[in-house]
Amino acid sequence: MEEIARVFGLNWKLFLVQTVNFSVLLLVLWYFLYRPVLQMIDERRQKIEKGVKSAEKAEKRLDEIENEREGVLKKATTEAGEILSTSKDRAQEKASEIVSEAENRADSLVDSAQQRAEEMKDRALRESKEEIGKAAILAAEQILRKK
Repeated sequence: MEEIARVFGLNWKLFLVQTVNFSVLLLVLWYFLYRPVLQMIDERRQKIEKGVKSAEKAEKRLDEIENEREGVLKKATTEAGEILSTSKDRAQEKASEIVSEAENRADSLVDSAQQRAEEMKDRALRESKEEIGKAAILAAEQILRKK
């Protein structure tokens, strides 16, 4: 082994010192460079994960809000249809009431007019009978006076 070391010009003391120096350099680099870089990478990864989770939550909330909006729109449309239907029914009922009331009033006016016409006819007949009776009496008086 010593021959190999001589052939290649290997100095064991120098090799040992270089190994110690390399180990110290490796420890220093690991402590001051590798750990902080790993820590930065880990922090960055955590921020990215947090951002992804936040985005997923926001997307879920957006979906929930969209579903809620659609539900509210459907409910509002249904209620509007019901209100419109109810309003139409009420308007139809009111129109029927108005027509019925108008027909009743017209019937009442017709009945009243017929009753007045009947009364006027009866009065005219009575007056006519009275006039005819008076005329008959006058005619009888005149006939009796002539004789």
